[in-house]
Amino acid sequence: MDVNILLFDNFETLDAFGPVEVFGCIEEYRLRYTSFTGGTVVSKQGIRILTEDINNADPYGILLIPGGQGTRSLVNDVKFIEMLSDAAMKSEYCLTVCTGSALLAKTGLLNNKRATSNKKAFEWVKSINTSVLWVKEARWVVDQKYYTSSGVSAGIDMALGFVSEIFGMDKAQEITEHIEYIWNSDPSNDPFAK
Repeated sequence: MDVNILLFDNFETLDAFGPVEVFGCIEEYRLRYTSFTGGTVVSKQGIRILTEDINNADPYGILLIPGGQGTRSLVNDVKFIEMLSDAAMKSEYCLTVCTGSALLAKTGLLNNKRATSNKKAFEWVKSINTSVLWVKEARWVVDQKYYTSSGVSAGIDMALGFVSEIFGMDKAQEITEHIEYIWNSDPSNDPFAK
């Protein structure tokens, strides 16, 4: 199954590459670095990633949407939001990290669904779509095929939670040992929401 990591200029590096580290441990998954135009995308931290056009990837796989400073302008980019809506609807699972949930919320696909986001940007994200059932005290939230996580490193916790649901807790624990990561496995345990 393809994991389509949807990148855009000024994405937050760890938002994308935290989950990539986890999903890269799953033999059944093929990681694809995509964008809506293809070509080079530059993260907020200056990491240059060569992407392929998402239209060349399997649309029915997993869609991962990071957050970051780039989301601030993209929420108002009508063409981007339309393309994102199409990609998210086709995906089997759609995962967001940090303010990536603001982009997904703008599509309307999270209307009347539970979701969360980065606590430092929480009020801004909530203002994007008040029809979403925003959950402040959550490390990550699952509602149907949509997984949304809190800020930056929470994406790793969410990705491990996703793996535990799909492949079982033993596989998730095996990955935590492989990457030497202390997993916050309780989605409601969010120390940054206080």
